[in-house]
Amino acid sequence: MRDIRYGIVGCGSMGREHIANIEALPGDAGRAIVTALADPHAPSLDAARALCRNAPRAFADHRALAASGSCDAVVVATPNFTHAAILRDLFATRLAVLVEKPVVTTIADGVDLVARERARRADAGNGIVWVAQEYRYMPPVAEAIRMAKAGAVGRVQQVAIREHREPFYPKVGDWNRFNANTGGTLVEKCCHYFNLMDLVAGERPLAVYASGGQRVNHLDERYAGRAPDILDSAFAIVEYPGGIRAMLDLCMFAEGSVDREQLAIVGDAGKLESLLPSLTLRYGRRDDWGRRTYWGEPSGTGRGVDERRVWDERIRFPGQHFGASYLEHLAFATALREGAPAAITVEEGVRAVATGIAAHRSIDERRRVELREVLPDLIESPRAA
Repeated sequence: MRDIRYGIVGCGSMGREHIANIEALPGDAGRAIVTALADPHAPSLDAARALCRNAPRAFADHRALAASGSCDAVVVATPNFTHAAILRDLFATRLAVLVEKPVVTTIADGVDLVARERARRADAGNGIVWVAQEYRYMPPVAEAIRMAKAGAVGRVQQVAIREHREPFYPKVGDWNRFNANTGGTLVEKCCHYFNLMDLVAGERPLAVYASGGQRVNHLDERYAGRAPDILDSAFAIVEYPGGIRAMLDLCMFAEGSVDREQLAIVGDAGKLESLLPSLTLRYGRRDDWGRRTYWGEPSGTGRGVDERRVWDERIRFPGQHFGASYLEHLAFATALREGAPAAITVEEGVRAVATGIAAHRSIDERRRVELREVLPDLIESPRAA
């Protein structure tokens, strides 16, 4: 495969972001062409069509798009609660699939799709299924992970992620105001953070403690007489079987932040920090601190810490995610052309959703929740020693 024909299912803000990234891909290895669009919402369909260099075919239904023969790969960017049904239909075709996170909103759908995707993968003629997790492609985040995997901080002990940001944006039909549609904030907003924790830890999560609530946002809103039930702030601690701990600090009424997203990876030999949107990477080692005779001084002076801005010169469209979506599309297109497997599998995507679901259960029941309580044997989670 050289030229890749893309179908976009779901033409809201994220679907249009995918179109812009696809349109910006280089043509040296082959063209990337958006040839088909599907969305029942006519204004979204019209806005997406206006972004395309070519004249894509338009459909009101994903089934008609899949059966049209007009694309090689499908990007699914519809509301969260629709993903499972759409994927079941697409898995019956040979099309490659890139599906937005969260891949599902319930464990039952996740188990079903893992089984279906495994069976589908057994036939070499079927396209890959890739779960979009753009956070790991953000330049300073990717560099911090690369350095940590190379041993820059020694043995990783702790991972901390903070997102302090504005409230959820409005969506068509206001679907994202309700847990039944999103899977819950710690699924909708944070599954990519849990996936990132798993990636850095190199292990499957063992258990989750969490505390959170709906404190400020959407309290006075009503939709057809219903009050939103999505939480707007939370802390979550994820334990791993080897002893690594990861923490999430989420606040969605913190517009006053400078760097709204922070990742810290701390090992027994040093620390890495990634900061967005400043695209800053900080790195310091404990042995440097001692060798430079800073003992006796308080930490936090910045002495011995290297700080630099990180960017990836391959990025031709920064978009809404600091070029991360572009880099993920570049990797997806390369995998299609080279016959490589998906970088993020359905099983991995479901596991990140399960961590979010376990965190919500922990909040509701005020207790530590083991992942094996949430995940079935089909998607194994480790047991405590």
